[in-house]
Amino acid sequence: MTSHSDAVVLIGPMGAGKTSIGKKAARALGLPFFDTDAAVVRDHGPIDQLFVEHGEARFRAAERDAVREGLATGGIVSLGGGAIMDADTRAELAGLRVVLLTVSPRVVAGRVRDSNRPLLQGGDDAIERWTAIFEERRPVYEELADVTFDTSTGPLQDVVDALVAWVRGQSTPPHDHAAGGSAGPSEISPRDSSPREKEQTP
Repeated sequence: MTSHSDAVVLIGPMGAGKTSIGKKAARALGLPFFDTDAAVVRDHGPIDQLFVEHGEARFRAAERDAVREGLATGGIVSLGGGAIMDADTRAELAGLRVVLLTVSPRVVAGRVRDSNRPLLQGGDDAIERWTAIFEERRPVYEELADVTFDTSTGPLQDVVDALVAWVRGQSTPPHDHAAGGSAGPSEISPRDSSPREKEQTP
């Protein structure tokens, strides 16, 4: 089993591609892949149904258990968009390599169209709700992240390749998230329009 300290954790908003990119990166690196949303579904059934029948608090407790399991498994671990709002989860990420995947509202519109994601339901426009949730969580994402890749343009495989290169360039997990951690040569800012190299951590 891969050790907890070897985990590479993917964080970011709904629709950023954490699962798709995480699976491909794990395959390229020869590492296990763990998706916390999939683990919740495995143990409790569909997330939207869990919300309806038991409420968000029950879902967050189940999500917290899934995060704990994923970090214990190691490898590439994809967290649900709101998992980082849990203080215990943030504390556990402090010694790990944390990758933030971002996406623009314009692009995410196509990815979450007709979505059954519970937090996007309701009378308001789904993208307006997505944007509000992202902006609320953005400071936490950025504080935790060691490197950021934007998935808005170009093939997702380009992001996978850049992520794999960054992981391979990290001999040990960074430990100074407050200072921005260790920026790899393939870091991408949310402001970049394509997966290009960027030398400084935002």
